[in-house]
Amino acid sequence: IGQINPLNSAQVITALQLAGQACIEGKFAGVITGPVHKAAVNAAGIAYTGTTELLAEQAGVDVVMMLANQHLRVALATTHLALRNVADAITIESLEKTIRILNNALQNQFNLYAPRIIVLSLNPHAGENGVLGNEEIDTIIPVLDKLRTEGFLLEGPLPADTAFLPNRYQNADAILAMYHDQGLPVLKYSGFESAVNITLGLPYPRVAVDHGTALDIAGLGIASDESLWQAVCLCRQLALSGKSP
Repeated sequence: IGQINPLNSAQVITALQLAGQACIEGKFAGVITGPVHKAAVNAAGIAYTGTTELLAEQAGVDVVMMLANQHLRVALATTHLALRNVADAITIESLEKTIRILNNALQNQFNLYAPRIIVLSLNPHAGENGVLGNEEIDTIIPVLDKLRTEGFLLEGPLPADTAFLPNRYQNADAILAMYHDQGLPVLKYSGFESAVNITLGLPYPRVAVDHGTALDIAGLGIASDESLWQAVCLCRQLALSGKSP
């Protein structure tokens, strides 16, 4: 207990693949996943960056990772990626695709007719008109301007250090962060145990816990199961609705 064992990794990946395939074939209505230890899987010689990416590749679709609790919905433009690679991964094409998937999910799954989305900047202070980076000018702003002409309700790009202030996000339906640790620390601070991870864009509902394997408390009987129960309830809700996020 509490020790990783790479010998288990092949079975873990096989279980995820079987679950995803069964949903694609209509044998199951959704997938609920617990945490997977990435280092253990890679130590077994299996290339693995996350379950979100694994299921997306299997289904042959583009997906968006969104975490949610009772206070916030935070989606990600990039997921499990080294920080030095984030800027290159955010292109006009990828960002537009991400916002379209997110907007579609908010409309069709969360029944928001005209969802309001806050889009965060990549650079501090939204780039300071190019002084702190050109990604806002070259990539983010053109995408937002284009989608606004189609009726998307988008605010931004906003600096991440002020976008989460209550007077900023209280009327927003979701916040799109540019990278993993830009948006998720705030969401988890606002309600860690009740948060879940939703994969938007799959042909079936997939909801996961929002936490890791917590090897340091394994076997002690003190871990909370709240995120798992929230994941079960939401996945059931999505399955009964007959829609996928």
